[in-house]
Amino acid sequence: MDTQYKEMDLYNPTDEHKMLRETVRSFVQAEVEPQAQEYDSKEIFNLDLFRKLGELGLLGITADPNHGGSGMDALAAVIAHEELSAADPGFCLAYLAHSMLFVNNLSFNGSEEQKQKFLPRLCSGEHVGAMAMSEPAVGTDVLAMETTAKKEGDHYILQGRKMWITNGTIDESRTPCDLVWVYAKTGEIDGRPLLSTFIVERGFPGFSVGQKIKDKLGMRASNTAELVFESCKVPSSHLIGQEGDSLGHMMKNLEIERVTLAAMGVGIARRCVEIMNKYANERMAFGQRLNQFGQIQSYIAESFAEYRAMKAYVYETARMMDLTDSGNRLDSDGVKLIASKGSKAIADRAIQVLGGYGYVGEYVVERLWRDAKLLEIGGGTIEAHQKNIARDLIKFPSLL
Repeated sequence: MDTQYKEMDLYNPTDEHKMLRETVRSFVQAEVEPQAQEYDSKEIFNLDLFRKLGELGLLGITADPNHGGSGMDALAAVIAHEELSAADPGFCLAYLAHSMLFVNNLSFNGSEEQKQKFLPRLCSGEHVGAMAMSEPAVGTDVLAMETTAKKEGDHYILQGRKMWITNGTIDESRTPCDLVWVYAKTGEIDGRPLLSTFIVERGFPGFSVGQKIKDKLGMRASNTAELVFESCKVPSSHLIGQEGDSLGHMMKNLEIERVTLAAMGVGIARRCVEIMNKYANERMAFGQRLNQFGQIQSYIAESFAEYRAMKAYVYETARMMDLTDSGNRLDSDGVKLIASKGSKAIADRAIQVLGGYGYVGEYVVERLWRDAKLLEIGGGTIEAHQKNIARDLIKFPSLL
């Protein structure tokens, strides 16, 4: 009883957080889990199911209630991402791209007019959003991006291509998503590029989907696309803040992105531990249950300990996070690093415990292993996190 209370206090610190977890977990069991294998196999984004997240208030989980959001904190966002990922990380990735990369970004960085115009339909699920940063030849090195935006009268003209964009298209006919949060160069100062942010709407002349990226290793239930901007005309009113403001709000939003990606790793790890523990207790070999063998015990015990450690770190980081400000890069990098590597390692052990059964889709861990790999690449590579952490510890040794 005391253990249950302490866990509730750490991972569900308020009644609101506890109710959120119960609501999302029930929704996952009833709606998300039954469709996960099918949509992964077909590489299709379940748009109808996605819109139901709007009915639950999840699509604008951190957005201002005055604009249709739920006004909750980073810890609430972590709860939602953990629970969704325990069943379907691919579907959860589409949710993250919309709710964190677009909605949260707009909610904290957009003007009042922009928020009033766009957030209500994003929070309800009527509109689907995406964020476009990476390019065919540019990933982590965002300052090297080649997409440009030039002011012409009361518009900007966007030129360039974006790659690996989650939610870039919403169906098999390559229909673009409704709104894209696009980063582009608008000039230079002393040789350093000025990055600016624009909201591009479906239907703007010159905006199209170049290709839907198929045959991915994992996260197949989320659509990934190349986006093309060919002399795309964007109203000046769709500029976020001022020219050159992007780096500030980009760095701020990367922190919640990485913490929620880490929460996805927690969900994957939890599910894998549950599956291997159940299987090892039921499967017999040489007259004994599998969990009576030392090597299997090692796989289960190490996985459980790693899962609990990463969960505590992720939730503590989220609890301390101020969504209105930046300054927590060290721990947002730290949780993403440990959870991305840890979830893949735990999924790998789960496959080993299940043997041949773990190698096929029916037993889930195969899909979770494939999905976990993306966490080591997307939202910042593990190498980028290692670099950031090492540099930050040199600058701020007192953080130890």
